[in-house]
Amino acid sequence: MTELYDLAKRDRLAFWADQAHELYWHKPFTKTLNWSDAPFAKWFEDGQINASYNCLDRHVLAGLGDRVALFFEGEPGDSKVFTYSELLAETKKAANALIALGIESGDRVAIYMPMIPETVIAILAVARIGAVHSVVFGGFSSDSLRSRIDDAQAKLVITADGGFRKGRAHPLKEAVDQALQEGNCPSVEHVLVVERTKNDVTFGPKDTWWHDALSNAATEHVAAGFDSEHPLFILYTSGTTGKPKGILHTTGGYLTGASYTHRTVFDLKPNTDVYWCTADVGWITGHSYVVYGPLANGATQVIYEGTPDTPSFERWWQIIAKYHVSIFYTAPTAIRTFMKIGREIVEGHDLSSLRILGSVGEPINPEAWNWYKEVVGGSRCEIVDTWWQTETGSIMISPIPGAFKTKPGSAQRPLPGITIGIVDELGAPVEKTAEGSVAGYLTIDEPWPSMLRGVWGDPERFKETYWNKFPGKYFAGDGARFDEDGDIWLLGRIDDVIKVSGHRLSTAEIESALVEHHWVAEAAVVGAKDEITEQAVVAFVILRQDEIADAPSETDIAKILRDWVTQKIGAIARPRQIMVVTELPKTRSGKIMRRLLRDVAEGRPVGDVTTLADSSVMTAINDKLHLGASD
Repeated sequence: MTELYDLAKRDRLAFWADQAHELYWHKPFTKTLNWSDAPFAKWFEDGQINASYNCLDRHVLAGLGDRVALFFEGEPGDSKVFTYSELLAETKKAANALIALGIESGDRVAIYMPMIPETVIAILAVARIGAVHSVVFGGFSSDSLRSRIDDAQAKLVITADGGFRKGRAHPLKEAVDQALQEGNCPSVEHVLVVERTKNDVTFGPKDTWWHDALSNAATEHVAAGFDSEHPLFILYTSGTTGKPKGILHTTGGYLTGASYTHRTVFDLKPNTDVYWCTADVGWITGHSYVVYGPLANGATQVIYEGTPDTPSFERWWQIIAKYHVSIFYTAPTAIRTFMKIGREIVEGHDLSSLRILGSVGEPINPEAWNWYKEVVGGSRCEIVDTWWQTETGSIMISPIPGAFKTKPGSAQRPLPGITIGIVDELGAPVEKTAEGSVAGYLTIDEPWPSMLRGVWGDPERFKETYWNKFPGKYFAGDGARFDEDGDIWLLGRIDDVIKVSGHRLSTAEIESALVEHHWVAEAAVVGAKDEITEQAVVAFVILRQDEIADAPSETDIAKILRDWVTQKIGAIARPRQIMVVTELPKTRSGKIMRRLLRDVAEGRPVGDVTTLADSSVMTAINDKLHLGASD
């Protein structure tokens, strides 16, 4: 794989053209990049391509129709297998059903679904006819759904009666009804409903069952090519206030980035590998590494509807053993959760099929990295710690298996074709020394094919958010540093960097130090206002149940852990307060909502908790604080 670095370094644009040529183009491109209207890029602009055709038709035409595309595992235990031929047949019927409902090229379609095969089929059918999908995670509220439908002016909503989650049927159609009530979302003309849970739903004049629409649809559909810069999808970023921010991705460049990074980072061998990314398709990881990347590469993959704890925390490991998964891609939050429970829950299963383990979503601390490698990977698997964003569309920084020696906790270096910088407040490159470098701001210094093409309907917001801080460079919003070898260590969002007495401290670094202590399973660190030091470090920790049987009181635990951080990092990083909690506030995708912890740390009323997987977590933390049960 090291030759890829040389090829990209010699001629970056020729390298990207070669990656694009791995796809099928209805009309071959002759122009690789048009950057004349920076920061609005045009990649392969005179070519025409169809994302659905590349994910399905070309594999069937190549004689691979009998290859398994999807192993579906439902949370209640039901399962289903789709070959590429079967997935193509269903997608053709779905495309014809959409056309029958009046959906045309350029129309927006909102998809609010559980993690089931019909969701993948719906996405590919929308892309097949040149419409633009806007997938809304099925855990979002009706208000969140409504705002996204309105912003995109969606003409159709595809949903389900419900989905199974944590052992029960979670309603979805009901939330759609609430979003559309009283004349809201007037752009919506039709609602397609997949029958999944068979719970009672109310049908109105706009509603049609998915199975009825597909049974009445023609079985043949010819996929036409669309301009490379034709919009493929809008994906709204979560966790912000005000108007939702719709990240726009277009077809040719995005598919090039997703497919190239998927086969490269995971060393994909499509004839033998079984791949599983645990992300929901409601997030960018699900778009790029469940739908478009794996299917464009002809991979066989697992999709799972439920959560890792239903009916028990053994479920994931049972699935890996059942399907002989060889490539596994998940979030550090999940790994730390399993660490907290104990290695026995993993070691009781045959995971010998695994060869590549991936990490995504946030920096993975070294202890979690080592536990992942040793306990899940049996000390034999390569680990790829990946950094990227909704906006980048595909992985930007990651080790490539076998190319270099990996380091616990470091994403290491940009992929071939990607140019990364770390700069100071003024935009000057941070100085690298034999000891490494100081922390700085992560930038991407050259355009890349899968980059976002804007914020839907708001080009000024696109420029202001991503390009104005360091003109000519994409500002990722993350902190990073180089080590003595020139490898990159991600330090989390810059708003997760604490400034104590003029010193910039990484919350990720302090969290890693805490988790290195054998008592601590998981930690979240925030900065709280402080009259003396500007900000103070406040930590929330979950203890490992198998390690604390003989532990002292919480007050003593807090003191010992504060001393531990001092020893590991220095007195400047010593937490002002450490609170022992039983759980941290997390979104349904597993990200820790540090914004809510800052509210607690600074004594403010806790903000919006609607995106949390379990809103009672914040109630418990607040109650404990008010009872004085902190350190």
